[in-house]
Amino acid sequence: MSRSVVVEAPGRFRVTRSAPPEPGHGEALVRISAAGLCGSDRELYEGTRPADFASYPVVPGHEWSGTVVAAGPGTDPALTGAKVVGEGFHGCQGCARCRDGAPNLCVRGYDETGFTRPGAFADHLVVPARLLHVLPADADLRAAALLEPAAVIAAAVRHAAPRPGETAAVVGAGTLGMLALQFLAAASPARLVAIDPRAERDAPALAAGATEAYRPGGAPSGGFDVVVETAGGAGTAHAAVALARRGGRVALTGIPADPADAVPTTLLVTRALSVRTVFGAGPADWSYAVRAFGTGVLRPASLITHELPLDDFEKALRLSAAPGAGKVLLRPGLP
Repeated sequence: MSRSVVVEAPGRFRVTRSAPPEPGHGEALVRISAAGLCGSDRELYEGTRPADFASYPVVPGHEWSGTVVAAGPGTDPALTGAKVVGEGFHGCQGCARCRDGAPNLCVRGYDETGFTRPGAFADHLVVPARLLHVLPADADLRAAALLEPAAVIAAAVRHAAPRPGETAAVVGAGTLGMLALQFLAAASPARLVAIDPRAERDAPALAAGATEAYRPGGAPSGGFDVVVETAGGAGTAHAAVALARRGGRVALTGIPADPADAVPTTLLVTRALSVRTVFGAGPADWSYAVRAFGTGVLRPASLITHELPLDDFEKALRLSAAPGAGKVLLRPGLP
């Protein structure tokens, strides 16, 4: 039997049991090892996710890792037994954005595992084999479940293009912020600052590669070559822009908590800043993150604070919103 957490409507879910799904042409059946929870999963459950980016009923779970247990027709049978992670955006494969390698920006509409298609809060997941990334045989699948947020941060870091000896700052020291610190530390910055309102995040940030940690407003403004914003909090995009030097590069990944937040155009223009935003991750970003994970540059295991069985979905949601929680995983194999 195969279990799935089905969110039938905002605030209502059930755990279903059925025979494992069969992979179709070009698909693979994956036995899920671990699936992470994030703020977008809470939005899906609470009904606060924008209507264009959710579909009910749905099995959530877009951050996951597992092992291929069956290959469908037209799928390389050598995939069977491989440890894998998978991209979430399906894309139409025909529009200009998909052809450019950006299915996350598909012009024919949003289509993502865990939001519009069945996700990984389940024992098994069927996914197109073209979306899979094979991991080393000795990969830690618990840690690999964080490669989806890592791919998002990889997109931001690739846009920001840090160079050795530059100065960098990360706004927000949650999971995304910690992953950003690890990526940026690999570029050998002269200074790498973490900014977060929670003093308890200082020690993990320093362990992730930061050289200094500050509360909001505490870091000197206008002096950083590269700034990556990961918080999506009120005023964090404005703060990120204010931290950048003239001619600096800023990458914004957080969706603002307050739509009324404004990034001052005066700062953008008078400092001649390059600002990039990130919505999800494309195949190149995934390859970047998977490679960094495989070589040990990326060390996401330290960010995991809780692991719960699949039937504890509601408890996992609450834990993921707790102030002291890091990454919370659902582990279908746990009793």
